[in-house]
Amino acid sequence: MLAVSHLVVDHGKMRALWDVSLSVEAGEKVGLLGANGAGKSTTVGAIMGLFPPQSGEIRFEGQSIAGRAPAENVARGIALVPEGRRLFPEMTVGENLEMGAYLRPLRGGLDTRLGFVFDLFPILKEKAAQPAGELSGGQQQMVAIGRALMSEPRLLLLDEPFLGVAPLVIEDVMNALRRVAATGVTILLIEQNIHRALDFVDRAYVIENGRTALEGTRESLIGDADFGSKFLGLE
Repeated sequence: MLAVSHLVVDHGKMRALWDVSLSVEAGEKVGLLGANGAGKSTTVGAIMGLFPPQSGEIRFEGQSIAGRAPAENVARGIALVPEGRRLFPEMTVGENLEMGAYLRPLRGGLDTRLGFVFDLFPILKEKAAQPAGELSGGQQQMVAIGRALMSEPRLLLLDEPFLGVAPLVIEDVMNALRRVAATGVTILLIEQNIHRALDFVDRAYVIENGRTALEGTRESLIGDADFGSKFLGLE
């Protein structure tokens, strides 16, 4: 479904990605792991169209999308849950969700998609008329995920979806994402908690200093001495 090859991205005069390659098959749950500043968010931002690549290739379902506008990629079937949620705090929960279907072709079937989001996160139905800025961090993250799902994506990019979410709520969100994956939605997850990420994904890539360093299943990564010493505190 997604193939990223030798991706290079600059932020102004600073090179953020030097050589990132990864692939995601339809229906997979794949993790993107690494230390802060390694280039994980830049990678998903480039896939979404937020950062134009200097070189390299990004292909979605066989078609090149490198440098395409985010709106084009949403229409193609990609959605991003950004780090920090990026909600409209003064708008209601319902209005924030509807913003996920702002593209003209997506406006049909709005009630059905809202129903799916409310089934995943019943608390959002209760608070649909409440300003999103008044919600807890976990509830705001539910809104951010729900907004992305309103475009009916086939590929869902999640950038640190559990940051600032209370531990008791994280499991509810994880279970909701498992339900989303069970419907056939492909997921690429950035998560700073390595153990949590590896409990969720089928396999993962590790990025170091803007380059793809490792790739493997949960078992193979945990068994890798270099990965264990750097990310799991194992000697």
